[in-house]
Amino acid sequence: MTDRSPSKTAAGVALLRAAHQLIDGEPKVLTDPIAAKLIEPTALAWLSTQPAELQMPASLALRSHVVTRSRFAEDRLQEAVARGVRQYVLLGAGLDSFAYRQPAWAAGLRIFEVDHPASQQEKQARLRNAGIVPPENLVWAGIDFERTSLREGLLQSGFDPHVPAFMSCLGVLVYLEEAAVHQVFTFVGSLPPSSEIVFTFTGTRQEVDQPALPALASRVESLGEPFRSHLFEEDLVPKLTGLGFSEVTVLTPEQSRERYFQGRSDRLPAPRRARIASARV
Repeated sequence: MTDRSPSKTAAGVALLRAAHQLIDGEPKVLTDPIAAKLIEPTALAWLSTQPAELQMPASLALRSHVVTRSRFAEDRLQEAVARGVRQYVLLGAGLDSFAYRQPAWAAGLRIFEVDHPASQQEKQARLRNAGIVPPENLVWAGIDFERTSLREGLLQSGFDPHVPAFMSCLGVLVYLEEAAVHQVFTFVGSLPPSSEIVFTFTGTRQEVDQPALPALASRVESLGEPFRSHLFEEDLVPKLTGLGFSEVTVLTPEQSRERYFQGRSDRLPAPRRARIASARV
């Protein structure tokens, strides 16, 4: 057992993903029929009232970011599978639902959900309550980063560091100390060619003091999960190429709009700033 509580921000992200399914129009940026099954009944009932605050600009922007980052990660994952990658690691998996709605092209993957044991226990309880049986290709990798390194924890869970892997790290790095962030990228950069990581970052240095970021930081700190570090767009290429990555790609707002937000029937906007990137070994 552990004395740490399950992540409250992970529950918030799951609520946003469910809201996209139940409130937003078409086409869906991310089609996720599992999301609503993983949130609390009281939260689901609240969503059914179509609360006005979910249509406020800040809420729309945050929801847009959450579903865009997952869609981008899953699109890149599909490309990685096509080139032969067979290991998928979700760092800070939270209540992510990919493993429980995985498409046919993912059947050959071994999926590792990495999270703190307390958060995984909560997720497993929610899955049981929803009657969802974890797939055979899922591995629970409960890792407390304060006690165990990512590499050590994954090896203990059966991860093979000698074959390529795809990793997603969405909305996670900002909660880690800089040394832990460096450890994540160093580990992924040491994996065989064709390995890749999709991750979220803070933005540019100029954007740090704009009102939206301090407001969000204050809100998550009040939940007991403060921001601990920032990764800036200006530093991505020099930092990651120095750690063994051959290609760094930032998803621009223009690309998001063109790929995922054409012909919408609602007010959900494309992200206005770059916050999502991929790095390939």
